[in-house]
Amino acid sequence: MAVSDPSSFASPSCCLTRHLHLRCRVDFGAHALRGTAAFTTRAERDALRCLVLDTKDLQVFKVTANGQDAQFAFGEKHSFKGTPLEITLPFEMRRGQEAIIEISFESSPKSSALQWFTPEQTSGKKHPFLFSQCQANHCRAILPCQDTPAVKLTYYAEVSVPKELVALMSASRDGEMPDPEDSSRKIYRFSQNVPIPSYLIALVVGDLESRKIGPRTLVWAEKELVDKSAYEFAETEAMLQTAEDLAGPYVWGQYDLLVLPPSFPYGGMENPCLTFVTPTLLAGDRSLSNVIAHEISHSWTGNLVTNKTWEHFWLNEGHTVYLERRIGGRLFGEQFRHFKALGGWRELQNTIKTLGDNSPISKLVPNLNEIDPDVAYSSVPYEKGFALLFYLEQLLGGPDVFIGFLKAYVQQFAYKSIVTDEWKTFLYSYFKDKVDILNKVDWNSWLHAPGMPPVKPTYDMTLTNACVALSQRWIQAKESDLGSFSSADLKGISSHQLIEFLALLLLEAPLPLSHVKRMQQVYDFNAISNSEIRFRFVLMAAPLHPVQVGRSDSSGSKNGNRAGQDEVYTTLVQGPLQF
Repeated sequence: MAVSDPSSFASPSCCLTRHLHLRCRVDFGAHALRGTAAFTTRAERDALRCLVLDTKDLQVFKVTANGQDAQFAFGEKHSFKGTPLEITLPFEMRRGQEAIIEISFESSPKSSALQWFTPEQTSGKKHPFLFSQCQANHCRAILPCQDTPAVKLTYYAEVSVPKELVALMSASRDGEMPDPEDSSRKIYRFSQNVPIPSYLIALVVGDLESRKIGPRTLVWAEKELVDKSAYEFAETEAMLQTAEDLAGPYVWGQYDLLVLPPSFPYGGMENPCLTFVTPTLLAGDRSLSNVIAHEISHSWTGNLVTNKTWEHFWLNEGHTVYLERRIGGRLFGEQFRHFKALGGWRELQNTIKTLGDNSPISKLVPNLNEIDPDVAYSSVPYEKGFALLFYLEQLLGGPDVFIGFLKAYVQQFAYKSIVTDEWKTFLYSYFKDKVDILNKVDWNSWLHAPGMPPVKPTYDMTLTNACVALSQRWIQAKESDLGSFSSADLKGISSHQLIEFLALLLLEAPLPLSHVKRMQQVYDFNAISNSEIRFRFVLMAAPLHPVQVGRSDSSGSKNGNRAGQDEVYTTLVQGPLQF
């Protein structure tokens, strides 16, 4: 299905980049990557003489095609898409023919994909640190490429870094060697043999150590955090096995975790073979590890089956939230899954309230023509997408029936990029005996109407009711009632429920300071190391109201509400962004 990507200049219908051989040098002094990107490129039509790649703030010095010099020129710069790189080949290619297009390039110090940390911004304070973030359309700010999720490619990389540092990528580690051109540097090699979209190319360089926490998992972090990280994420293999049981074999080989320095601004990013996570997940009690379940789930939904354009982002995130919550249900019980699902519904309500009921970016499948995917970003694809799948689960026979569909869906579209119509066609094909039920779904409202979904799924309220009851006790309490609260109130209440309890209070008018002080006396929230609980409790006493706040934890989503001055507070209250 030929679909144009409004977020890219590249034309996959003309040619496809199938493999990347990257050689680059990380220059901390200049805040730049420089090197060569050699693409194995296949013509998709006859008489191909030119191709267009995406770039953003890049310098390009030379282009060759099969070793022959090729002419190149930059097109007109676009506000968020960057600048097209137009390459004219020295020969004509016929359909199906391949050529090696090699580009010498250098990234800009202001690259939107690269974050350069000074030593002071790290835990160790001794060495600089670099990490990349390419989703949604920022790989073009590292190297010229077809920066669209419609195109998948394998890659091999050789990266030169100062020898006291470690380089890691979203790929299998393939050894290291001294840099023959500079004795103060080392070259790390990487190989990714599963085709991936460009937004999943990732690089990190820093003073990193690792600990083995499972048969296919290392956790990487600065030495100050590595042992704490190994404890926190010890359940990773159990989550991986549960995900495999639900969605099929894990095809990526290694599943490593990278805990970034404290200034990392996101909850997590599902880079293949190497999930990036925030150190704010280090709660000390493994209570925020469901973020790992989310990123693990992306190994099937997002990384293996991918949205063809960012307009269909819900295919990545809605299915991933669904699978994440199925893992949680297996590990912690079905009531827990419903508790997290209802919290997601509340988060969606808050997002729609912030965006506005008629906001075009509150559609599950929005039109992103001339709209930056980063600006359109919100919890909508996560929670509206999940709600649709949860609703379909209840409509079509329950969780055991619907997980069969999910596994078949992954198998059907593995290694491909698809759009919503392809998903829907397969849904109808899989449930061909229930077409009459599917035809009663208000597809137009679910997929294409702004605002809240047309139907609310059914939720088990058991775990949520405890949070609501406790929050209402505090809201309704008079000064004379404060003595009735004690630490016994929290007996049987989980960390997830504490987050929900505080989030519910933050949706109301601020409690009197006397209430907040009493809460600290009896619950001692300041002694809890879970950052999501402590942060919400701090906000209880902070004059941030009225704030459009919602219920979320780090696992909830990377919530990028874009409406006015409340944006900063909203994002803070809802926890770090998660991909």
